[in-house]
Amino acid sequence: MSIADNLLKYKKELEDSSAKLVAVSKFHEASEIMEAYNIGQRVFGENIVQELVDKQAELPKDIEWHLIGHLQTNKVKYIAPFIALIESVDSEKLLTEINKQAAKNNRVIDCLLQVYIADEETKFGLSFDEVIELLRSDNFQNFKNIRIVGLMGIATNTESEKQIRDEFQELKVLFEGIKLSYFRNEPSFKELSMGMSADYKLAVEEGSTMVRIGSNIFGKRVIKHFKAE
Repeated sequence: MSIADNLLKYKKELEDSSAKLVAVSKFHEASEIMEAYNIGQRVFGENIVQELVDKQAELPKDIEWHLIGHLQTNKVKYIAPFIALIESVDSEKLLTEINKQAAKNNRVIDCLLQVYIADEETKFGLSFDEVIELLRSDNFQNFKNIRIVGLMGIATNTESEKQIRDEFQELKVLFEGIKLSYFRNEPSFKELSMGMSADYKLAVEEGSTMVRIGSNIFGKRVIKHFKAE
């Protein structure tokens, strides 16, 4: 099946839900992204800053780019002029830098707080307590150039459907509690990004508003190595 066929299949599956499809295009060529773009896909996710910057310069300017991977503070300045959503904010230090670089670009950058929900040490994210601590901090109150629009989480890579569902449910409960306590009067706090190729159906059932699907749309990736800036 072609990229277009794969994409249309997922769009059809998701049309009865409120979940937005983020097409994860890392390690795929601009021409492949254009195939998805030409049938209406506008939201793409990347996790390597240099690759994202190169693609943004080459591709149509109405693409909504999401940064979905771990982001180092020294790389924020490269994406601050154009990024639509940073899904992977996992520390107050990173949020401080995003706010600083957004101010330099006279922008307000939308962000998701990445929450650690998996039973895997390799995953990034804030603990539930750290999320609350961050939102209560004096530093957070002073951020004028970021907008927290929701939470993101990556479930454990496991065959256990029950474990995955439990992790998504826990994140949904946290999301609802935080919305009530800190964002009650802010309709922009509405995104719950959870679910990838292997578990997106469970994520949608548990209330995800954004799913991140890559190789099942674009096919197998050719891994590229980028030099550090």
